[in-house]
Amino acid sequence: MTRSSAQQRAIEQIEMYGSHNYHPLPVVIESGSGAWLTDVDGNRYLDFLSAYSAVNFGHSNPDLVKVAVEQLGKVSITSRAVYSATYGPFIEALAKLCGKDMVLPMNTGVEAVESSLKLARKWGYEVKGVPEDQANIIVMEGNFHGRTISVISFSSDDDATLSYGPFTPGFLKVPYGDLTAIEAAIDEHTVAILVEPIQGEAGVITSPPGFLPGVRAIADRHRVLMIADEIQSGLGRTGSTFFCEQVGVVPDLYLLGKALGGGVVPVSAVVGDEDILGLLRPGQHGSTFGGNPLAAAVGLAVVRLLETGEMQTRSRELGAHLHDRLAALLGRGVTEVRGIGLWAGVDIDPALGTGRALCERLLAKGVIAKDTHGQTIRLAPPLVITRAELDQAVDALEAVLTEATADAGLAPVG
Repeated sequence: MTRSSAQQRAIEQIEMYGSHNYHPLPVVIESGSGAWLTDVDGNRYLDFLSAYSAVNFGHSNPDLVKVAVEQLGKVSITSRAVYSATYGPFIEALAKLCGKDMVLPMNTGVEAVESSLKLARKWGYEVKGVPEDQANIIVMEGNFHGRTISVISFSSDDDATLSYGPFTPGFLKVPYGDLTAIEAAIDEHTVAILVEPIQGEAGVITSPPGFLPGVRAIADRHRVLMIADEIQSGLGRTGSTFFCEQVGVVPDLYLLGKALGGGVVPVSAVVGDEDILGLLRPGQHGSTFGGNPLAAAVGLAVVRLLETGEMQTRSRELGAHLHDRLAALLGRGVTEVRGIGLWAGVDIDPALGTGRALCERLLAKGVIAKDTHGQTIRLAPPLVITRAELDQAVDALEAVLTEATADAGLAPVG
């Protein structure tokens, strides 16, 4: 796949003037529609990343774009200094979708996480009676909740923490999936357990059977809050509105983001009941852009889309097909496949190269995917993808594995 001098100049411009906090694939995207992206040279790619699940409903989704354009013609931001016409319908619809009382809207996922940490501490001091400045929150090893200073204070990722100390205290880290460790870590000052139902950045690590119900039971027994970070796993990605639904668990707080903005604008939220969110008073927390009229209009359209159940069904049915296809690659350059719905972590045999090298090979075949932690490729196509497009991408992966096997001088399998 050829790349013009214009594309190369664009990459050089970004590398010269932009901070190097990402390592993008060598392609410059100009437009997108549905499950497809198009670069500045007109080459088309199947998107198997969905901007880390921010584009669950497809690029340039016509229904969402229509709502956004109409709202832009009215008013896009007012701040929360006044009420806005789109804010109420959005937060009511989202609260009802989650089965909760109240919504605290923010912009990015990590803002929702930070907000939940503040809420948990506030609840601990004002409701549970924990002595001031003594609250602790239990978190999981291998977590990814964002990159603010407090959130990286409990990260397991050396790249995320190098040269950023001192870190925020008050967090106790335990192995993911280990209920015994959680029970042992809890003390009279514990106010919350923060957990990803599926650890996406870690490589799409699904929670062990019984783990989330066990967390819920421990939280209830010790009177602490269960906070579920469904920023990646929620809003249809796993075949249900929230992954917690699939294991019969209702957390005290849902953390939502990414797909909540429909791939159009940044929208995030903390959703919970009044006994927690109702603790906030004017001046105690806020965001200039949080819940702005544009975000609320798009967020409401996303909720209405999810209320139909169509996207959840597509993820469930097409996800089963995706995982069947990926399972057939085990032993043929793939050492493990994890995930559920239209979300998968695929571990590549180190003999064939790194996950990054395989993603670059996929790019050359017209598929965009991204690696994590060396050998894992994350696959998360938009939920609007067709079965034929899904097969086209997996066929490309199969071809890449065959080529890498040959280039490594290994005998083909199967």
